[in-house]
Amino acid sequence: MALDLNDAFVKQFESEVHVAYQRMGSKIRNTIRTKAGVKGSSTTFQKVGKGEAGQKSRHGNVPVMTIDHAPVECTLQDWYAADYIDKLDELKINHDERMVVANSSAYALGRKTDTMLTDAMNTTALQTASAGSITTGKINEIFETFGETDVPDDGDRYFAVSPQAWVNLLGISAFSDADFIGSDDLPYKGGMVARRWLGFMFYTHSGLPIAASVRSNFAYHKSAVGHAIGQDVATELNYVPEKVAHLATSMMSMGAVLIDGQGVYNCRITET
Repeated sequence: MALDLNDAFVKQFESEVHVAYQRMGSKIRNTIRTKAGVKGSSTTFQKVGKGEAGQKSRHGNVPVMTIDHAPVECTLQDWYAADYIDKLDELKINHDERMVVANSSAYALGRKTDTMLTDAMNTTALQTASAGSITTGKINEIFETFGETDVPDDGDRYFAVSPQAWVNLLGISAFSDADFIGSDDLPYKGGMVARRWLGFMFYTHSGLPIAASVRSNFAYHKSAVGHAIGQDVATELNYVPEKVAHLATSMMSMGAVLIDGQGVYNCRITET
């Protein structure tokens, strides 16, 4: 028997890892600003200031806004997720073990992707008081701050909350009562996983950072967080004679950075 797995096995395994990563690996990746195909160890995201319109006299020069451009550097990090597939499993190409390893690799890289992104979000200076659960008062505070700082209300505002925070939200009538929001927007109708309220797309996330019982939940605009991709999720299989098994290694090179601190708000709550 050849030492290498056949091409069909390798290609199918790599495809399964990629699909699993896209399907369930990362929740945040598709909700923030992304730059793919990065060359080198770092890249920059442009933070663009506000422009102001002006007037001109007849035959005068058009006024220039002179918008401020502040580049924000994002450093890439390399991450790996590997496991062994016993050689005898080659005789059982359709065995569930291959899917188990593929999913485990994808989910591990997905969790790491979200950890990088939440770590970047956690550097924002905007945060609520930590005492108590998520409340209407805390959400109104965030909504008001975003409005005063002209964070666009363009459908790209998101709010990642922990499962416990989601349960707290269900206890707020304005969030879950049809008398306030209409039957079509009830959080129960969509499977209790996500819904739009006050201009934010609320969704649950089990991996949000917690320290000393204080959980960080993040309200953010898509353009405020940068995700750089040098190498998207890739997989290779190599035979290890000592193990009499193939080592399946999934890898990625990515980075995350807070581009605009005014576009990310840490809604801190105390969880029990």
